[in-house]
Amino acid sequence: MSGSAGEVLSGSGTAHGPAIRRVVRRIQDILVVGNVSDNPFALDMSHFFGQRTDISDIISLKTFENTEFCPRFITTLPENGGDVGKIGHSLEGKAVILVSVSTQYYSRNDIAYRNLLVAKAAKDNGADWVLLVEPDLFYSAQDRGPRFEQGKTAFNRDNADLYKFNGQPFSCEIYAKLLKLAGVDEVMTVHIHSASVQAVYRDTFGPHFTNLLPDKLFARYIRESGIADLNKLVLCAPDKGALDFVRQTHAALGMDKVPIIIMNKVRSGERKVSTQVSPDSPYPLEYIRDKDVIVIDDMVRTGHTILNCCSLLKDQKPNRVIFLVTHFHSSPEARENLSSPVVDEIITTHTIPNILNRDSQGRLRKKIAVLKLSRWIAHHLRVRFKLAEGELEGKWYQEDISSKNPRSPLYREYLPAGAG
Repeated sequence: MSGSAGEVLSGSGTAHGPAIRRVVRRIQDILVVGNVSDNPFALDMSHFFGQRTDISDIISLKTFENTEFCPRFITTLPENGGDVGKIGHSLEGKAVILVSVSTQYYSRNDIAYRNLLVAKAAKDNGADWVLLVEPDLFYSAQDRGPRFEQGKTAFNRDNADLYKFNGQPFSCEIYAKLLKLAGVDEVMTVHIHSASVQAVYRDTFGPHFTNLLPDKLFARYIRESGIADLNKLVLCAPDKGALDFVRQTHAALGMDKVPIIIMNKVRSGERKVSTQVSPDSPYPLEYIRDKDVIVIDDMVRTGHTILNCCSLLKDQKPNRVIFLVTHFHSSPEARENLSSPVVDEIITTHTIPNILNRDSQGRLRKKIAVLKLSRWIAHHLRVRFKLAEGELEGKWYQEDISSKNPRSPLYREYLPAGAG
């Protein structure tokens, strides 16, 4: 793509989707909207993107009495005596960025269908391009189907792998195809680990699929936050699937001498997982004694694997064991498992915004820090639309931390008199 300063090119035509018919020249020609009213994530994204108009003045998200959802883009066309020829064309020359995240009040199924209708509304009113930003891509855990051909994996699928999906649909595939059918031209997400999901979205959207990896962001946080002694730092991959990202984060640190420990996950049942050090690990477990170990993964749902991994690490008497994870599903099991003393601290992001809620954190608020990525994602969007270039200047993240966490500046202010 090319263009003069300030121009925005939304992509060239490919077999995977239509090209934008014209060059979007102003930020006013890009509309950032959400799918749920007053969603803080979407509001932050619009702010950091540079949108001056409130989302509520761009799109109305109403629900009829019969519970059917009906989004409506707000136009300046007068109801009577207006230019009838512009009806259905009011978004021509516009690109629409649809921000989609989980909420406490709507199921993912509800939000997924809202995405379809918002995209359809944009296209039915002439929008040239619709880009879905879904940091924690829905249905990405349902990344395979019950047949050999339903899921492109880095390993040869055997009968045991097929059995795990017996009777289920290939959900990530149908979601991607429905998005395309509804009018979504491009998808941007954060840290999709599954090779199968990536293949589905590249097959569906071609070059218009972006999987943002927070390796540089995590590396900056490790260097800036003081959570670990950089002279005693060890990184750990909890299984082979996490190894590539751990290596990318290691490279972003720019500290070649930082060791990496590789663990293996052994699954003996649907919910039975054990962990052992991998024979491919360049360092033995004994090496981590008195070290600060950071275990890095893409996602946690129940915490069983990480609990097993950190328990094994803790037996070697490291100084600290820290769990760094992109997507945190705050399930009761995850809160229970990760409250164990074998995990000293948890660092995650707000791709699943419920984790910002102190009730969702539960006892974990004493050792959890959440990195808000809205500004970082918005910068990638600005680069995507040629409104910015290069790395983001200033803070890449905003740290949200409870006063119950000893690292919080407010911690000592809330201690009882004489404590601490």
